[in-house]
Amino acid sequence: MEFVRTNTSLPVPQVYHAFERASRVYIVMQRIEAPNLATQWCRRSEASKNKVLEQLKTMFEELRGLEAPKGVGVANVDLGPILDHRLPRQSQWGPYSCIQDFHKALVDDQDLAAVEDDSFSDLQELARFYHQQPWHHPVFTHGDLSSLNILCEQDEVVGIIDWETAGWLPPYWEYVTAWNVNPQNAFWQEEVDKFLTPYPLARDMDAVRRKYFGFY
Repeated sequence: MEFVRTNTSLPVPQVYHAFERASRVYIVMQRIEAPNLATQWCRRSEASKNKVLEQLKTMFEELRGLEAPKGVGVANVDLGPILDHRLPRQSQWGPYSCIQDFHKALVDDQDLAAVEDDSFSDLQELARFYHQQPWHHPVFTHGDLSSLNILCEQDEVVGIIDWETAGWLPPYWEYVTAWNVNPQNAFWQEEVDKFLTPYPLARDMDAVRRKYFGFY
């Protein structure tokens, strides 16, 4: 959060103190007194929704403008492992020197390019997607842009919270994680394309990845 606060104009809580006690890490931070979008979105007018979405679009274009450190592939803000409890088998992943290594880990290090059975044409397509060259540089990504994590006061976005999944990730990762919402947040799928760059192929390929290698 402090990295985003220092390097962008995004509204994030200020961190006052962080400490470890009894092998657990605690963060003392600013409390932003505002409701999240999940509790109010369906009651908003179209004009109100558009104002909020335009703000989000501007904010995340700014976040994408941050330059990745030289040599980073997929990593958290400190260039260590990313944290994502929605990924299968483990919570911490990497760090990886390139996006291709991250993709390889997501499919259990299996060589999908060796799949010859045409009944698994979706896996063959996933292999082509993962092995495309060159991959663009990673971008700084929140990783969990649920409406539950966006705080609004009237029509103003006043807080983006829950940055534990943030890091340097493939350009499409923000989109697919925001689009794959939990069932209580299903309405948000209709809004994601309005403030993030859509990656429809990446969304389809991530669905294949989740089909064979684990759901969020």
